[in-house]
Amino acid sequence: GVMLTHLNIISDLSAVMRQLGDVAPTGDDVMLSFLPLAHMLERCCEMAIYMIGGKVGFFSGDIKELGEDMKALRPTISPTVPRLLNRIHDKVISASCGSFFKRTLLNLALKSKEAELQNFIVRRNGLWDRLIFKSVHESMGGRLRLMVVGSAPLAPSVITFVRCALGCVIVEGYGQTECTAPCTLTFPGDYNAGHVGPPIGACNVKLVDVPDMEYYASNNEGEICVKGPTVFQGYLKDPEKTAEVLDKDGWLHTGDIGKWLDNGCLKVIDRKKHIFKLSQGEYIAPEKLENIFIRSLFVAQIFVHGESLKSCLVAVVIPDQEYLMQWARENSISGTFQELCRNNIVKKSILDDLSRLGKLAGLKSFELLKDIYLHSDVLSVDNGLLTPTLKTKRPECRKYFLSQIENMYRSLA
Repeated sequence: GVMLTHLNIISDLSAVMRQLGDVAPTGDDVMLSFLPLAHMLERCCEMAIYMIGGKVGFFSGDIKELGEDMKALRPTISPTVPRLLNRIHDKVISASCGSFFKRTLLNLALKSKEAELQNFIVRRNGLWDRLIFKSVHESMGGRLRLMVVGSAPLAPSVITFVRCALGCVIVEGYGQTECTAPCTLTFPGDYNAGHVGPPIGACNVKLVDVPDMEYYASNNEGEICVKGPTVFQGYLKDPEKTAEVLDKDGWLHTGDIGKWLDNGCLKVIDRKKHIFKLSQGEYIAPEKLENIFIRSLFVAQIFVHGESLKSCLVAVVIPDQEYLMQWARENSISGTFQELCRNNIVKKSILDDLSRLGKLAGLKSFELLKDIYLHSDVLSVDNGLLTPTLKTKRPECRKYFLSQIENMYRSLA
């Protein structure tokens, strides 16, 4: 467990509220809570609302009913994760794919709204909002004015799209539980995508060399380190693990690789933690790959696996049930969800889509998946495969899917 103090939380809250400026929460705001309370972004947003006298509503407990909860509560503020914004983006795009007229209108709307963003205009009452994006607004309750995004990298194209579609301020932060919540945060008026903003006022952030991965601070690249009153006290009853991430000068070594941009903002470009080598010596950052492959409409969850004695990567994929069933009907493939997960045609189609996404993202050949196993049950906190903050427990997943992993490598031999 991560030990956080009252000072840690108040320091982070105060700095974030100051960075939000005019769009910071007020007593009139309403927030829908749907992330786990162990998720410090969620916890801090709630505390900000309580502190300022706003209202917090809690979702029904079924993530599939989140849309109905949004419509019922009509929140004005929402902390969220990239997966939700990816789904909004993908659903709107897929709905327009079948019609040239719809696709043309959507492209015109996005071009117009992006031009407004560059002129610092954020609204949801324009012509394109009424014609194209009204249903997106209504699906989120129709009153959203601020979203705070964290937890995982978000593609620049997605955050720009969602800013246009929702017509609200969306800020993106970077941080981890060990530094309470965000240690960097984009400014509300910054509509350039592809970075996570400058450090908040309560944190010092520096980059340190990672020679093995050829990242050097002299090139403005390196492992992200954080220091200040937001940094945790250590791991509960685990001084050895604490010493691995917290050095003698009080710097928290995050395990993420960052790059300073010319405007003083931080861009997260790689991952040092959980990295491993394949048999030919190639470095693999599995979480970086998972963040690319999760963009597939087929994929609800994915666990990428590789070994030092193997030359390629495999993965366990939990398909998106709603999309897979729809796709199967459109392609005249019958069967239950469980049967589709065992269907070789389905498997090949999903693997092909993951390869397509990997190539579009510029992945090297050894970073592409050579085989996948389709699993019909979700990874969850209850079955011990996710942390309370919804991160994949990699050792537990490796053990849980050991026989499937061995079968995939056997079939590739």
